[in-house]
Amino acid sequence: MTAEPSPSAGRMRASDADREAVVELLREAAADGRLDLDELDTRLGHALAAKTRGELVPLTDDLGPAVFDPGEPLTLKGGIHGAERTGVWKVPPRIVAYGGLGGVRLDFTRAECRLREIEVDVDGQMAGVRIVVPVGWKAETDALDLGFGGLKDKTEGDHRLPGTPVIRLTGTCGAGGVVIRNPNLRERRRQRKGLAR
Repeated sequence: MTAEPSPSAGRMRASDADREAVVELLREAAADGRLDLDELDTRLGHALAAKTRGELVPLTDDLGPAVFDPGEPLTLKGGIHGAERTGVWKVPPRIVAYGGLGGVRLDFTRAECRLREIEVDVDGQMAGVRIVVPVGWKAETDALDLGFGGLKDKTEGDHRLPGTPVIRLTGTCGAGGVVIRNPNLRERRRQRKGLAR
């Protein structure tokens, strides 16, 4: 059963990440034979011209359950014990991370991501938010409030490799701060072993 978006969610302005998510879903549907090339072309045009999330929903609602949910980001709450998203996982267009007392760790190293842009709204709270991105991904942090904990950007270089996404960080670093870095040596070894299997 597909969740109906609230009227307010439908009126929200669509971001580049929202449009790109729909474009990717439409391309996958065409590759699976669920859309012919004319339908794909028409829907892609509507998706790229969409101003609100409500305009995007009808473009994918006949392609299966919960194909596009414009109002629900992935939300991680650190609480007391912490929360993390690691290993192989599919990256949604929007992520919200609350550090709490245990902290949040987002590791994009082995994540499946076909988006050009990912919105990550953080609230570092007491324990902070740690983000691991592959080399070549770009993080834009200009809209981030540094709070007490501040931001530590330990990524290598500032240029983005072709075809990789931009992570747009918003919100506040809180007391625990926000750290964004590339995989360390141990994580890179683990990734190479996973790819070799």
